[in-house]
Amino acid sequence: MRKVLVALLLCMVVAGTAMAADDVIRIGFFNCLTGQNAFGGQLELEGVQLALKEFPEIIGKKVELFVVDNRSDAVEAANAVTRLIENDNVHVIIGTYGSSLAIAGGRIAEAAGIPMIGTSCTNPLVTQGMNYIFRACFIDPLQGAGAATHAFRNLGARKAALLVDVANDYAVGLATFFKQSFEKLGGEIVSDMRYASGDTDFTAQLTEIISREPDVLFFPAYFAEGAIIMRQARELGSDVQFMGGDAMDNPEAVTLAGNVIEGFTYTGFAYAPDMPNMNPVAARFTENWAKEFPNKETNANAALGYDSYLIVKDAIERAGSNEPEKIRDALAATKDLMTVTGNTTFDENHNPNKDVAILEIRDARKVFAGTIVPEM
Repeated sequence: MRKVLVALLLCMVVAGTAMAADDVIRIGFFNCLTGQNAFGGQLELEGVQLALKEFPEIIGKKVELFVVDNRSDAVEAANAVTRLIENDNVHVIIGTYGSSLAIAGGRIAEAAGIPMIGTSCTNPLVTQGMNYIFRACFIDPLQGAGAATHAFRNLGARKAALLVDVANDYAVGLATFFKQSFEKLGGEIVSDMRYASGDTDFTAQLTEIISREPDVLFFPAYFAEGAIIMRQARELGSDVQFMGGDAMDNPEAVTLAGNVIEGFTYTGFAYAPDMPNMNPVAARFTENWAKEFPNKETNANAALGYDSYLIVKDAIERAGSNEPEKIRDALAATKDLMTVTGNTTFDENHNPNKDVAILEIRDARKVFAGTIVPEM
């Protein structure tokens, strides 16, 4: 009789645990909270946390957020997603900054059948061929074409040079799409130089580039390397127009580069706290951020973290369930969802088609210069 009672009690505990779990939406978050990409990763976390504070429940269930640091490392990214799935039993995952990290983590989520929303991972390979992987940001073919279009149409550039980190999926992809679009517009790539992550001396590559007399130098680098490239180019006497991608959107770039960054132009996501004609979601995000973080300026990374939560929230509401497969199906059907960085509708590859912003450094400050329609 005692054994029967023990068995009954165990069944009740298990059943109670299952019921409790069913009453909670478990969202996993993995991102670069330390390492070279920590600036962007931390902002994306704060964007998610801001959205969670505004919407702590979805379909009447409390939301629990599980956060894991991927340390800006691809192996750790895979480990982080494994932990979220196996230890935290999450229903859906948000993350990460950095395409290489998203690709590594996405493979784990895909194999486990857990839907994942990439934040600012722009390489097409993140979602290519994936059933459960989506993203909140535009992809590099669009960004690369936007940069090339701006260089050719607005800056009047006819000759461009590239300086690319060969060990970085983001950099290689963005440079490739810039090259394709620039040449299609009628421009010429006069130099295509390479380096490896961690390099700090670019003088050999820059000397070769300068000898080709380009109108623009496009380097899709992270902010620390980008700052060094600009300083060394100016030290060599070049007055070439500098251009970069969204990974340069970091105030530390101004600090590291000093006055040589003046006039630097880069592509980014279509949000800045001073941008005109905000949609209602962007205006709400900007207002609530200022209240929550009065001494910290926001940027597009925080907006994409916020957007990722809104996309997940919308999918769960339409699914009426926290079951991963139902969330995945609802995500795939996302259409015309207003988010901070523009309306979100997923195409057949789970990518949204969003505006590309042009940002400039003027008087040591980032200025939202408008958007560009990429000519592909």
